[in-house]
Amino acid sequence: MGRRLYVGNLPYTTGEAELQELFSKAGTVESVRVMRDAATGRARGFAFVEMSTDEEAQKAASELNQFQMGGRSLTVNEARPKPEFSGGGGGFGGNRGGGGGGGGRREPRW
Repeated sequence: MGRRLYVGNLPYTTGEAELQELFSKAGTVESVRVMRDAATGRARGFAFVEMSTDEEAQKAASELNQFQMGGRSLTVNEARPKPEFSGGGGGFGGNRGGGGGGGGRREPRW
């Protein structure tokens, strides 16, 4: 297991400090990033937490998966790398461009 964890089903009011405190019970937390909507700044209900070792990440995942926070049951597991966009479209739209992935900024189309 890697050191980076996906944390899903978060209450929308959860911030980085709260997750830092929660995950520090399992070990040293290297970083916490709550994902937010680019337009509104509102939390999107998931985050990424990086622990300092694989063992601490494993411990955090096993102890905090299904943990109750704000009336929600958290999903905690190993973060998977973002898949590369092939651009082909596998029969669904061909070469019409991609639906987004939140990468860099785009220039507006006028």
